[in-house]
Amino acid sequence: MDRGQPSLEPAAAAPSARGQSVMVPIRAVVRLRRSVRLLRKRRLLTPGARLESGSSAPRGDQDQPQFFTFDGPAELPSRTRRKKRRYSRVLYPETSRKYRPRVEHRSRAQRCLWLLVAIVGFQVLNAIENLDDNAQRYDLDGLEKALQRAVFGQAAAVERIVALLRDYLSTHVHSRPLLLALHGPSGVGKSHVGRLLARHFRAVLEDSSLVLQYHVRHHCPEPRAAQDCGEELARRVAEVVAQAEADEKTPLLVLDEVELMPPTLLDELHGFLQPQRSHHFRNAIYVLLSSSGGAEITRFVLQNASRTLPLHPEGSHSSRAEEELRASLRALLVREHPLWQAAAVVPFLLLDKRDVVNCFRDEMAGEGFFPEQARAELLAEQLSYYRIAGREFAVTGCKQVVARVNLL
Repeated sequence: MDRGQPSLEPAAAAPSARGQSVMVPIRAVVRLRRSVRLLRKRRLLTPGARLESGSSAPRGDQDQPQFFTFDGPAELPSRTRRKKRRYSRVLYPETSRKYRPRVEHRSRAQRCLWLLVAIVGFQVLNAIENLDDNAQRYDLDGLEKALQRAVFGQAAAVERIVALLRDYLSTHVHSRPLLLALHGPSGVGKSHVGRLLARHFRAVLEDSSLVLQYHVRHHCPEPRAAQDCGEELARRVAEVVAQAEADEKTPLLVLDEVELMPPTLLDELHGFLQPQRSHHFRNAIYVLLSSSGGAEITRFVLQNASRTLPLHPEGSHSSRAEEELRASLRALLVREHPLWQAAAVVPFLLLDKRDVVNCFRDEMAGEGFFPEQARAELLAEQLSYYRIAGREFAVTGCKQVVARVNLL
């Protein structure tokens, strides 16, 4: 081997060593760039996360800036996806359905049900308005004011009468007639109330033939046969209710001094209240004026003279004492005839002395005299009174007021 050959080999090896020294940094830069791209792509957020190549991210990545990409939610780490899916789920009880029904799968019967509820509500509202219209025809507010102004000492009775009429006249169709039974001693205002009711109904009905006033002592005198009186009463009542049914109105029938009626007439009246009668017999108001039970009412007033609530005009008609009075009065009347079982009993109490004085003043004004208070009290002193517990109750009420004023 020549000496010149060894000198040539180092010269050839020098370029290769220089090339290798250049490629090593380039390869390192390429690997580093790939690692950075991989870190950016995976959004390495937590410190200490491992790369696929085994290298670890720097510890200070919390201070590194975040990079915005358009990557979808599917590219997020699996731990983050599981956490979001776990909190976004809606849990339902096992006994209920887990999915809300779609709109297209709802039953159409629900809409029909809401429509039916709206129709029924409208009909109920219309019926209530019709009730008010039917009651306004009879002007019950005006009737109440007239009774309170003209009837003294019977505020509770007036309030109960108007309440019963208002409840009955709220509709035109009825299953049974209204039977008002006004009971009390002589002179307490029963007949006066009957006349005021007849006058008011003649005015509002605009037809006097729809109001019947039957006075037993006048229409059925004692010598006359009770059978004939019953037939005549039945005929007159049938004519009134038939005319009222044709006019679509509620008639009023006032019968005074019912305590003098023979049993035949009471049976005839009881027959008018039976449900098997024609429907136009059920659409009527019967007002029976009677002195039956007057002794029971007098005893009640004298025993409860110290109780101001049921005896004063401003007292409540629904007091317990008056409820007991109505119950005892009904039991007493039912023993006489079953007609009173279906009646709404309204007791008229004894009149206080100051109520009698008001009766004198009203009668004096009606006869053209000046209603002087001193003169009215002087006339009231001439009457008889029950004196108990410091109070005075007239024995005959206002019965003798007209006769006393006529002597002036």
